[in-house]
Amino acid sequence: MVDITSAKAASELLVRHWNEGTTLAALPAAVRPTSREAGYAVQAQIEAISQQPLFGWKIAATSTAGQQHIGVDGPIAGRLLTEMVHQDGDTLPFGANRMRVAEAEFAFRMGRDLPPRSTPYEVHEVVDAVSDLHLAIEIPDSRYTDFVTVGAPQLIADNACAHQFVLGPQAPALWRQLDLSSHRVVGQVSDRLTRDGIGSNVLGDPRIALTWLANELSRIGVTLAAGHAVTTGTCLIPLEIEPQDKVTIDFGVLGQVSCSFTKA
Repeated sequence: MVDITSAKAASELLVRHWNEGTTLAALPAAVRPTSREAGYAVQAQIEAISQQPLFGWKIAATSTAGQQHIGVDGPIAGRLLTEMVHQDGDTLPFGANRMRVAEAEFAFRMGRDLPPRSTPYEVHEVVDAVSDLHLAIEIPDSRYTDFVTVGAPQLIADNACAHQFVLGPQAPALWRQLDLSSHRVVGQVSDRLTRDGIGSNVLGDPRIALTWLANELSRIGVTLAAGHAVTTGTCLIPLEIEPQDKVTIDFGVLGQVSCSFTKA
């Protein structure tokens, strides 16, 4: 049984550090989650601070590189608050970002609810519930001084490193006929860095990652709701970014998405 009082206290502490742009070594032992379920209970409290409906979900650590980057051995889920979302071509505040990376991601928009149930969802069921595919950039961050060592429950509590999210253009309908696992993606940062990626870096296929998310939410009693966007994890090794950079992600026949950053 999760202690809601402790979950609220942990969430309030994390939110304060986010607002102040500061970090902490770890949550105090008295309120520190020690299981994934307890981590999600803390994370659920973060949603309550938003003045707008939940925008959707993110999946962290769907690639080997992503898992190594935050020190976990498998995916974790986080909430995308509407306040985190930017549009294609926007200039984002760089702020106190410590991870300093951008990620190229496939983001699915759900067309109908996938409520909790006793049997796991299959990939075809989940994909059938999708209305659209969007191209996306995620800019993660964490409030832990050393986010690689705190472990999955605390990272989940910190909203799975959700920070900023760029929802790019809707992909043409031909995406349903493509093998997303073999789809190549190219990321560029200003004129100093270019890096290739592929859809199979996302749990083998972005559609498999989406299915994982539906089943992870089902397991904790949460509906993946119609209208929610789900960004499924980075297709390439995260791109190192600095203030004033421009990030452009080329998804080939599916289009491009970009964003820029302020001086600080």
